[in-house]
Amino acid sequence: MKKILYIEDEPYLARIVKDTLTLKGYQVLHKKDGSALLDAINSFAPDICLLDVMLPEVDGFTLARHIRNINAGIPIIFLTAKTQTEDLVKGFSAGGTDYLKKPFSMEELIVRIDNQLKIMGKDAGALQTLPDEVALKQFRFYPGRFELHAPAGVIKLSNRESQILAMLCAHLNTPVDRRELLKTVWGDDSFFNSRNLDVYIRKLRGYFTGAEGIEIVTLKGQGYHFVVA
Repeated sequence: MKKILYIEDEPYLARIVKDTLTLKGYQVLHKKDGSALLDAINSFAPDICLLDVMLPEVDGFTLARHIRNINAGIPIIFLTAKTQTEDLVKGFSAGGTDYLKKPFSMEELIVRIDNQLKIMGKDAGALQTLPDEVALKQFRFYPGRFELHAPAGVIKLSNRESQILAMLCAHLNTPVDRRELLKTVWGDDSFFNSRNLDVYIRKLRGYFTGAEGIEIVTLKGQGYHFVVA
């Protein structure tokens, strides 16, 4: 039985979502805020998190960052009425893996939960094809630990960053098709996910800034070429 940590402060909506997901066979732990987040993550050990963004005291984006510090790989779906581009980018930068606009149908929520869990399973399989340590010149990438060891110190990678870097490493010095990358990491190649891929590629490039012999090259209209020479 898959376990869901659900944080929502609106009681009526929370009851509907929890009851429906429970009937669908999920084990749901509902919290109205993130005050006991650490205990919930450690004791309940959820497979996926559903976070409302507009929460009292601490917002969902901040909670997502805390969750990422505890569990780098868990899927996080934001449930929110905020749909401006800057809000979406902020959500994914905070560690979110999907975004669902309120009001939403339970059918769509369930599809998105199932999709995130399937992607997580695929990611685990993809990461297993890489060695525990990937040497990238003066850098070391540890896929299973979501860490990139740089000359200046250890960089803790988000789930998405690790997924993308793992795929680039699996195709080291060979082109990676953009659509294949999107479908592997997000499950589809929509414009929305494409924009988020651009954000993550910029972040990964930033980690390698100034590193001689390491470059993520954009192949216009095709994809990327991760060059380590």
